[in-house]
Amino acid sequence: MRILHILDHSLPVHSGYTFRTRAILKAQVERGWEVVGLTGVRHEQAGANPETVDGLTFHRTIPPAAMPSPLREWREVGALARRLDELVEEWRPDQLHAHSPVLNALAAIRVAKRHRLPLVYEIRAFWEDAAVGNGTGNEGSARYRLTRMLETYAARQAGAVAVICEGLRADLIARGIPADKVFVSPNGVDLDLFGTPPARDSALARELGLDGRDIVGFIGSFYDYEGLDDLIAAMPLLLAERPDAALLLVGGGPMEDALRVQAALSPAASRIRFAGSVPHDQVERYYSLVDILAYPRKAMRLTELVTPLKPLEAMAQRRLVAASDVGGHRELIEDGITGTLFPPDDPVALAAALARMFGNQAGWELRRETARAFVERERNWSSNIARYEPIYRKLSGRPL
Repeated sequence: MRILHILDHSLPVHSGYTFRTRAILKAQVERGWEVVGLTGVRHEQAGANPETVDGLTFHRTIPPAAMPSPLREWREVGALARRLDELVEEWRPDQLHAHSPVLNALAAIRVAKRHRLPLVYEIRAFWEDAAVGNGTGNEGSARYRLTRMLETYAARQAGAVAVICEGLRADLIARGIPADKVFVSPNGVDLDLFGTPPARDSALARELGLDGRDIVGFIGSFYDYEGLDDLIAAMPLLLAERPDAALLLVGGGPMEDALRVQAALSPAASRIRFAGSVPHDQVERYYSLVDILAYPRKAMRLTELVTPLKPLEAMAQRRLVAASDVGGHRELIEDGITGTLFPPDDPVALAAALARMFGNQAGWELRRETARAFVERERNWSSNIARYEPIYRKLSGRPL
């Protein structure tokens, strides 16, 4: 079977989006399928066209001339559709698999109809809600409503719709998309990448001034919806209970400057470390230092509907996880069993939850092992990928 994936961006860019894509494509190759990817014009990193990264081939779309929105998006869809049409003629896929955002689906719908190819549309987050979460859109605005209409249209037009969690599935069904058309392909972990947790990197701990500390950490992108301002606000309260506590923030993003200012003004400033963005092959060194990974996402549509990837990676690393009690986290974390949930948007509750966890270290090893077993059993990409095969075969008319 030949599957052509239509993507927003891909490796060599490092993001949760590209790591999920890598895992899907790698697992499909291991099943004996042929796969290639095509990125839209928003993949801005220069490189060969096509480009082979980590054994995977990605074709690129040349951006059209710059235009103001919404003409810009319309031209992006057209450019991607033309490039996809060329690639379909050249490579002759059996299946198209478009991944969000919806611009990719709109381009794929045109080409799928022209070539009579089956199309799966995979939604990792609704574009309208992602814009609100990233601070580039407002819920209920004209743009928000239009994008929501386009998402619903794309879901209706596709042969099947994959979503990463039950929250997104329920939302689509509420919009009138038939339940038997929507299936869940949850976020997972490539245990070849997160298989054996490394020993604690004592040299790095000394370099960061964290030797001997009770370390709370966050490793990821610094978006407003991640709630890192609440985590920084919780640190003075945590220090009152755990004088040896420290906070390690690894990554970067739109909120980085504001968070650095907030940290510098905090009474806990001396215990907050920003490591900046680190190469992906170095991330495990930072995981090795952290006692508790904290994910204080704010309560909003995006976080209620969408499950993140980072808590699963932390569990795979046998790290303890504390997360806000929003819908996306509840699909991943069983409170008191595989992690700890605390009320969102509440630094006091966050500090109290962390203090309780540090005060009950006798149960840490059992929780680590239970969380790791959950990832191996239910969120391992080598098994998750099997969910696509019956859908592909049904759409293409091939027998199982």
